[in-house]
Amino acid sequence: MADEDRPVQVDRHTVLATAAFGGLLLAAAVLVIVDAVRLPATSAVVGPAAVPLPVGVALGVVGALLLVDARRQLPGAGAGTAWQARAGLRVLGLVAALVGFALLLPLLGYVVTATALFVAAALLLDAPRDWRVLAWGWALAAVVFLVFDRLIGLMLPAGPWGF
Repeated sequence: MADEDRPVQVDRHTVLATAAFGGLLLAAAVLVIVDAVRLPATSAVVGPAAVPLPVGVALGVVGALLLVDARRQLPGAGAGTAWQARAGLRVLGLVAALVGFALLLPLLGYVVTATALFVAAALLLDAPRDWRVLAWGWALAAVVFLVFDRLIGLMLPAGPWGF
């Protein structure tokens, strides 16, 4: 039997991590939905719960799907391999990028800091190191800024450049 014909055995650590992440997403979904329902009603066409409520539902659906998938894969999961080299440093790098995002957001604005966060996370997770990472990060941040700031009217920090 050729290597590509053999079923891939799933690592037990990966399955358990998937289940834990699914559980965290479900908990976050409950918090987001409860907070969205508690927001005051307004006469506006798009109320304050228009975004958080569907986001909470989406978090719950993804979390439940991850839990179901982990439950399905757990019986066939193998011992797996050791943790990746420098995995702890990557996690610390991601935390540092997130803290940097929070600290620099009021100074540099949403688009610049969100682009930097996307690039840092992508590079820490072994994305190809070329110009496309920066282009995708900027495009994603710009679209989110336009949707929230311009279309919905939720003001995001603009920074010194106006975006």
